[in-house]
Amino acid sequence: MPQGNPRAGELYLHFKQKLYQIITVAEHSETGEKLVIYQALYGTFRTYARPLAMFISPVDREKYPDAGQRFRFQLVEPEADENLIKEQEADNRIFQKPEQLTEQEDKASRHSSDWDSGAALEQTAGQEQEVYSPEEKLMAFFDAETMEEKYKILLDMREDITDRMINNMAVVLDVVIEEGPLDRRYEELKTCIRTFRRYESSRLR
Repeated sequence: MPQGNPRAGELYLHFKQKLYQIITVAEHSETGEKLVIYQALYGTFRTYARPLAMFISPVDREKYPDAGQRFRFQLVEPEADENLIKEQEADNRIFQKPEQLTEQEDKASRHSSDWDSGAALEQTAGQEQEVYSPEEKLMAFFDAETMEEKYKILLDMREDITDRMINNMAVVLDVVIEEGPLDRRYEELKTCIRTFRRYESSRLR
């Protein structure tokens, strides 16, 4: 697992099980020392600076013999499990509130290839499904109560996403999505929500 090259937007888990996001790696103006600038994704979302060498260092096993991970900060990577595979398959599904989808409608919408610019109504299981505008999807994202719902909505916004939308969603989530190519920013936002969802699910168990 790569630990020595933190990049803006990446998520790292502290060995005390607190989640942080990299803002940037800066250089001390006097000493040239590299500093990792990162933000807590909990509480008051404070921003910290820590020397790179310390950030990527292993956990002190003498001081913390029961630590559950090797490094002080461990890179959070998407899990290659069955749930992630299902999420990728759902990337092109037509937007609809989760509680409105029956099993048959869900299967049909995921296998449908008739996007046609999202302008027409989709026929699924003998019923018409309304196609939502990008702005309606964005409002639904803001109103969604769980990270699971937000993630599903974000997947459906793939063809309509803009930098403005990403900026607005990042503000709502209290995360930093660095400027750059739109596709990369979209994937970073997906990773953030996927991580939040995983921790949300853990708290509910």
